[in-house]
Amino acid sequence: MTGKRPTLMDVAEAAGVSRALVSIVMRDAPGASEATRLKVQAAARELGYRPDSRARLLRSSRTRLLGLSFSTAQAFHAEIVDAAYAGATIRGYDIALSAVANGRPEARAVESLLDLGCEALIMISPSLPPEELAGYAARLPVISLLRDDVGDALDSVSSDDHAGIHLAVEHLVSLGHQRIAHVDGGQAVSSAQRRAAFQAEMTSRGLDARVVAGGPTEEDGLRAGRELQQDLPTAVVAFNDRCALGVWESFRAAGLRVPDDVSVLGYDDSQFARLSYVQLSSISQDAPLLARAAVDRAVDRLEGTTSAAHLVRTPHLVVRETTGRVPG
Repeated sequence: MTGKRPTLMDVAEAAGVSRALVSIVMRDAPGASEATRLKVQAAARELGYRPDSRARLLRSSRTRLLGLSFSTAQAFHAEIVDAAYAGATIRGYDIALSAVANGRPEARAVESLLDLGCEALIMISPSLPPEELAGYAARLPVISLLRDDVGDALDSVSSDDHAGIHLAVEHLVSLGHQRIAHVDGGQAVSSAQRRAAFQAEMTSRGLDARVVAGGPTEEDGLRAGRELQQDLPTAVVAFNDRCALGVWESFRAAGLRVPDDVSVLGYDDSQFARLSYVQLSSISQDAPLLARAAVDRAVDRLEGTTSAAHLVRTPHLVVRETTGRVPG
């Protein structure tokens, strides 16, 4: 059998049964005795036979595929992908992935998922304008994950950014901090919401709401951290964990100690925040919970008659080693 993929007929010949019986066994359909099933399964294992899922999909009126678009630049998205697979399996569906990367825009990522026959789309932090998203939603259910300003045609599952920033500021104020700065996310999804929430939280406490331009990457955090050192605050709330790590590294390179000299708090509670040598305090959006909610929403739309809805989950604070009391 070397050099070509084993077929149903190869298995049938090896097991000494008809091709039709092999097909019945492979589909786990009734019509074959237990002895025949065991013989066919043994032959399939010996030959290394695997059913051709592409042919199965072509024969079926349904693919039971959920398309998931994500950004290769965001580690937090990978954690959502992991959880989405588990959630889809529970509901009897599979996941098809399509990445948004340098040279591969979001529209192309989505079109490739449509070409695969995906029945619904889950888009993590979509950046397309609402009218383009609505165009896709006119063809199949579309769930926006982590972004809620997508219009009424789409479902959305998001985390409450204002509640998250409230937790961040409240935590730092409880430690005696008043000179708190926010490094925003630039043009990233949710940046404007978190920036506005920070300004509102600080103003409500009678504190100066200092915002420094940043972005979603470590390089953005490094640049912002150098700017912050010109008038050092006692604490920093970063747009996300990657940005926070850049801020932290810029402080470390300048000889500043975190949290003894300045506290740093991230957002997302990603795998970076949990590294043993980092231990970053962060606002957790609970990736598994968000992913399961998005998958459930997609399946419910496919299997029911529910209309689009917007689900908002409440984040929580995870305190580790990068936040402490205001320097004495």
